[in-house]
Amino acid sequence: MKTVKARVFSGGYQEFPVSRIEKFRPSTYGITVHENKILLLHNKNSEGLSLPGGGIDLGETNQEALKREFAEETGLDVEVGRLIIALQDFFYYGPTDQLVHTFLFFYACSPLSWDLHKDTDVDDEEAEKPRWIPLADLTPSHFVSHGREILNFAQTGVWQ
Repeated sequence: MKTVKARVFSGGYQEFPVSRIEKFRPSTYGITVHENKILLLHNKNSEGLSLPGGGIDLGETNQEALKREFAEETGLDVEVGRLIIALQDFFYYGPTDQLVHTFLFFYACSPLSWDLHKDTDVDDEEAEKPRWIPLADLTPSHFVSHGREILNFAQTGVWQ
């Protein structure tokens, strides 16, 4: 039986049979840095931090989806810049017992507005509390996923 190694949303990795994959979900995320701070969201289900972004709806471009997600999660209008990297991922989402196959598209973004949503205005099932967090206060373990690479890019402009 073929298996995949999936990132478990609450942390770590686990092997699952391919037959458990229930959903294909391409998604897009933005890395936005200003004055040595990065824009992040608190994740309701994992207690970690994540980038603004999420699933791409049918008929949306990556850029349209990312602009929509920024507006919903942070209240900001952004300019979507260059594609940083595209990754393939498998993840297990415990709250709904779903195994998901996804492509993750990471973009560099620049804010065109500055007023973050109040915590009560965030329109998202997973994300809350948009904040500009000093890069110096973060370690990879603060992130839901890809923390080392996100911090490296935010500090150097290189994804490694």
